[in-house]
Amino acid sequence: MPDANPTGCPDRRAELAAGLAWVRSRIADACVAAGRDRSEVTMVAVTKTYPASDVLALAGLGVSDVGENRDQEAAGKAAEVAAAGADPRWHFIGQLQRNKCRSVVRYADVVQSVGSVRLVRALGLAAVAGRDRPLDVLIQVSIDADPVRGGALPGSADPDAGLYPVAEAVAGADGLRLAGLMAVAPLGWEPERAFARLAEVARGFRAAHPEAVALSAGMSGDLETAIGYGATHVRVGSALLGMRSTLR
Repeated sequence: MPDANPTGCPDRRAELAAGLAWVRSRIADACVAAGRDRSEVTMVAVTKTYPASDVLALAGLGVSDVGENRDQEAAGKAAEVAAAGADPRWHFIGQLQRNKCRSVVRYADVVQSVGSVRLVRALGLAAVAGRDRPLDVLIQVSIDADPVRGGALPGSADPDAGLYPVAEAVAGADGLRLAGLMAVAPLGWEPERAFARLAEVARGFRAAHPEAVALSAGMSGDLETAIGYGATHVRVGSALLGMRSTLR
């Protein structure tokens, strides 16, 4: 993929169309290899550091789901996209601070990075006050229990950070809907190892919460492996939009 050119020019739309075709082909091939139907996997275009013009171009190309990881960037971008008449489904995928919940619930349709009961409480209160429909929540799973990366802890009874205490808090919160799980492959782990572990966690989790079927895993470099282990959502940035030389 060539470097991203966030100028809004016709060449940029062609770049995005080429990137989208490539990613869609990879997803389709991965689904065939895994014996899955292509309709089971949603691509979330991760547009952090890219302009609203890219989101609008992607929406025009049929992309329905967009991911952002910083509220200070996402809030303004979502407003700009809405003002232009596009209505993608916004996923908040970054670590979320409790003081940002009131802003995030105004534009996000999904929050994928919930990992503590304290965050659930803040998000639930914000959702009740700031939305007219439930907010979908994916619980971020800490595959390696690294506190820096964040996420709820499988197999832990920690009342704030254990996976099942967090899930019960989401399920019982007004304004929230428990939709599933999310994870990032830990640094130093092969994708195969990481997503095999996540699939094991997801099997047990769905037994307790059969309505929570979403599984967000895999990015540009490892989406095929994630799909092989049951991912329903893959978060794709650079493979779709190209590499930026500098971050805003």
